[in-house]
Amino acid sequence: MAITARRPPAGLIHHTDRGRLYAADAYREVMARHRMVPSMSRKRDCWDNAVAESFFATIKHELIWGRDFKTRDQARQAIFEYIEVFYNRQRSHQTLDYRSPVDFEALMNVA
Repeated sequence: MAITARRPPAGLIHHTDRGRLYAADAYREVMARHRMVPSMSRKRDCWDNAVAESFFATIKHELIWGRDFKTRDQARQAIFEYIEVFYNRQRSHQTLDYRSPVDFEALMNVA
């Protein structure tokens, strides 16, 4: 979905942990077809994925903990709305000079 929606330029670096999914031939073939550069964290080095780990801690703290989702679809919808409506478009991020990711990306595309 991300490739279709965003159409990343050749050379985009795609960083992941060392999960089997990301090392699978089919996954790597998709990356190669779209001229993406794979990047994997080092073994037993959590600092390589600090940004992703921070995101998951944030979504757990701000959305998941203390909520009781009745169905998987209810949880899926809440997570989608949190990420697509709130986190990416409204929530300010300290690492982005207190801008939302959408605002920060727009600013970078102007420069």
